Amino acid sequence: MTQRKLPTRVVRVSYNCSAGKSGACEAMLEEDPDQNYENVLAEIQSFELPIEATLRSVYDDQPNAHKKFMEKLDACIRNHDKEIEKMCNFHHQGFVDAITELLKVRTDAEKLKVQVTDTNRRFQDAGKEVIVQTEDIIRCRIQQRNITTVVEKLQLCLPVLEMYSKLKEQMTAKRYYSALKTMEQLENVYFPRVSQYRFCQLMIENLPKLREDIKEISMSDLKDFLESIRKHSDKIGETAMKQAQQQKTFSVALQKQNNVKFGKNMYLNDRIPEERKEIELKQGFEEEDENEEEILTVQDLVDFSPVYRCLHIYSVLGDEETFENYYRKQRKKQARLVLQPQSNMPETVDGYRRYFTQIVGFFVVEDHILHVTQGLVTRAYTDELWNMALSKIIAVLRAHSSYCTDPDLVLELKNLIVIFADTLQGYGFPVNRLFDLLFEIRDQYNETLLKKWAGVFRDIFEEDNYSPIPIVNEEEYKAVISKFPFQDPDLEKQSFPKKFPMSQSVPHIYIQVKEFIYASLKFSESLHRSSTEIDDMLRKSTNLLLTRTLSSCLLNLIRKPHIGLTELVQIIINTTHLEQACKYLEDFITNITNISQETVHTTRLYGLSTFKDARHAAEGEIYTKLNQKIDEFVQLADYDWTMSEPDGRASGYLMDLINFLRSIFQVFTHLPGKVAQTACMSACQHLSTSLMQMLLDSELKQISMGAVQQFNLDVIQCELFASSEPVPGFQGDTLQLAFIDLRQLLDLFMVWDWSTYLADYGQPASKYLRVNPNTALTLLEKMKDTSKKNNIFAQFRKNDRDKQKLIETVVKQLRSLVNGMSQHT
Repeated sequence: MTQRKLPTRVVRVSYNCSAGKSGACEAMLEEDPDQNYENVLAEIQSFELPIEATLRSVYDDQPNAHKKFMEKLDACIRNHDKEIEKMCNFHHQGFVDAITELLKVRTDAEKLKVQVTDTNRRFQDAGKEVIVQTEDIIRCRIQQRNITTVVEKLQLCLPVLEMYSKLKEQMTAKRYYSALKTMEQLENVYFPRVSQYRFCQLMIENLPKLREDIKEISMSDLKDFLESIRKHSDKIGETAMKQAQQQKTFSVALQKQNNVKFGKNMYLNDRIPEERKEIELKQGFEEEDENEEEILTVQDLVDFSPVYRCLHIYSVLGDEETFENYYRKQRKKQARLVLQPQSNMPETVDGYRRYFTQIVGFFVVEDHILHVTQGLVTRAYTDELWNMALSKIIAVLRAHSSYCTDPDLVLELKNLIVIFADTLQGYGFPVNRLFDLLFEIRDQYNETLLKKWAGVFRDIFEEDNYSPIPIVNEEEYKAVISKFPFQDPDLEKQSFPKKFPMSQSVPHIYIQVKEFIYASLKFSESLHRSSTEIDDMLRKSTNLLLTRTLSSCLLNLIRKPHIGLTELVQIIINTTHLEQACKYLEDFITNITNISQETVHTTRLYGLSTFKDARHAAEGEIYTKLNQKIDEFVQLADYDWTMSEPDGRASGYLMDLINFLRSIFQVFTHLPGKVAQTACMSACQHLSTSLMQMLLDSELKQISMGAVQQFNLDVIQCELFASSEPVPGFQGDTLQLAFIDLRQLLDLFMVWDWSTYLADYGQPASKYLRVNPNTALTLLEKMKDTSKKNNIFAQFRKNDRDKQKLIETVVKQLRSLVNGMSQHT
């Protein structure tokens, strides 16, 4: 005991010393060794922590500390042993007394065991006779009970056999439901009475086989039923869609009558129903007279008795869940097959129609099963099945409709989807996602319409002669006015024959834009959208037609190489009238949708900007082509730059060019004044620039004074043309300023007024302000080289020598001016 307790106490001492008290222990050992050893032993007995530090303080202080500490430790151990011995001596007598008492009790227990054994033996001997008599009584009573039971069971056997015979007859007659009821009676009523007999066990063992046979037979009937409805799904769906279409047609007719009754706007209903009927005829939903054809229902087309019979049989068998699972599993498989599209479905509307009729037929059958049976299908099951089918349908339609490039086919597809959605909505299936899909298809439909109308516009532009529309009588005038909203009091007052300012393409384009609006409106019908939304859709699609399709066609037309200046002028006139007609298109849409243009959210047509952009492009093309034509004439120039004397008349190419410009600017009289003025100014500036470039051409090395004089005659003709005001509206000599650079340059060389030029150079009032020193230097050097070559004996004539020196002096001064300009720059 001391040895187990001592280490624990040593641990306690070690903890205190490890906490920083080792120094204190060492100090105590130095002061009083005996007393200190006593304290250390007290710490060892009082603490349960490591004693390494405490022992280290004992062993590390003095050389003989270990021996003294061990002596003290042995003395302490001897004291504890004495105390333990005293305690044991004190309790020893009580322990001896307890052992003595236990020995006395063992003797009494053995006596009691002998007495109990003897008593049990005597009881067993006395009860043997009673047991024998009791067993005889029990045997007699069992025999009596068995006899009674046999009589009762024999009385039950005949009814059981009769019922089993009846069961066999029902199985032979294929009355399976009655047979199951008979089995149920046998099991619940008759078999329990005779279940212990062997013949009953045989019957009981045979009943599961009979039930399995009934199960197999009824399941076979169900499989035949499922195969039958799979084959007839399209017929069922077609019938259901016909009925939905008849109901919708009736509703539309009733709404039309109400609109007429209350005086509502009939613009939309006057045109669209007839066209919608044509589309519906193409869809194959032609309706016969209701009095001649009886409306069929799903019960008329399908015999559901196999389902009812199979359901009742499985319900009686208690295996209704298995039947439900099998039915739902098979129907889900059929649903996946129905939802699988045919490979050629996007090609014709018949493929889409068959696809929709099969799906409708499938869900019409499920809806009927839902309402006439309890638990076979549930609303949650049909909703889950419909959501799965709807996702697949939307994915299929989204994928296949993207291949449709014919707007008529897209429109027929839309009408099929609407009838499909209305039919299933009538059976309680949610179809909002289908109408959301129709909005996606609507965008695609608009794209196909835009592509189609792009071809229509191209054909119109190709067939147009780009000349004003001639009319010779009142009928022709009214025919044009009926197609295009043109108002001009001055034209009305003119006598026949007369001309409209626009060409034939303008009324044709206006009519086609209206046809596009009608075509776009066809898709918006039956989408269950408000008039405001339809108005917004029409305006947005019309804006796309104007800003993208028509604008692109106009720009492509303007950029075509074979379109000449006359055609471009007519295109500008046409776009002006089409721009003015945009307000009538807005009124046209307003009359269709009955939504005022003053509504806050009404979208405006962007035709104004479209036609303005086209007109600006045509104007730019006019300027470009006019300059190109000028370049063609200028390329015909054939100057003899070394001639000594001028011809006395302007060059032929230049006169032809001026005549051409006069005739062209006569055509420009129908253009807006600013356009004609800009074109005239651009032509004159380009001509002036071309003539200047001709003089300064780097390939031209020599120019004689006679050539300059001849060139001056051509420039005079250009100035005369500019002063003749080929296009009205120019103020003063504005147009002549286009040739001012040439005029001042030629005057400088013709007059040879170099002193004035050099003296006044840089002055605002200089006579030759527009003459650039570099230009003058280039031309002068070409004339200097000509003078040297043409005057071989110039050094023998004093006048020629003086002129040559003057040219060299002017050249030096011009070069100094050019160098000064370059340094300044």
